Amino acid sequence: MQIKIGLTFSDQTLLKNAFIHRSYLNEHKNFRGTSNERLEFLGDSVISVIVSRYLFEKLRQSPEGELTQLRAALVRTETLAKIARKLNLGNYLLLSKGEEDSEGRHNSSILANTFEALIGAIYLDKGFEHTEKFLAKMILGNWQTLAKSAVSDNKSKLQEILQRKYHQSPTYKLISTWGPDHDKKFQIGVYLSDKLLGKGLGRNKQQAAQKAAENVLAKIAVDQDTTTNLKLDS
Repeated sequence: MQIKIGLTFSDQTLLKNAFIHRSYLNEHKNFRGTSNERLEFLGDSVISVIVSRYLFEKLRQSPEGELTQLRAALVRTETLAKIARKLNLGNYLLLSKGEEDSEGRHNSSILANTFEALIGAIYLDKGFEHTEKFLAKMILGNWQTLAKSAVSDNKSKLQEILQRKYHQSPTYKLISTWGPDHDKKFQIGVYLSDKLLGKGLGRNKQQAAQKAAENVLAKIAVDQDTTTNLKLDS
């Protein structure tokens, strides 16, 4: 693992704990180790700070809303899981038999959490500078491609969910525009059978539609096979 990430840990226990899923400890009561949940908590914050700082310095003319949207795309579960798969982090996970049987080693949420735990471990062992350099290779150096992929995924993911549940595709309609030509704002609505599911704002129609899809996805339950919890806007 250390060869894979290009870092040598002073505290090997930190690295090992980054790959211990809580389910493994529940099944192995006498195992000496700590679940990766605390490292995951730390890593989540460290990633957010480093990505935020990079975008703040890189995109000096971008407003707060755009920076927030880009950061969300770069630190979302699927983006981090994609990086975890590239590093083969799933191969090093300690999981319970139940998680193994349910393909937990390939689960996006578990993989993303493991990557966050790894970042937490790197931060504690090597410090901020080494962590920033590592994330520069994994995320920041390819931020435009990752962000574009995440945004396009929002619309396709929403369509997939609604097609599976209702056998219909969402439509996107312009609700309103305002502001001067140099700073115009667009509001787009996502509809299903003329029912408004959600709205999004952006500096152009495409950005607003993407944001609308993102907002609707945020309303849907974590289990994307279920849309019964989705409330329609009035």
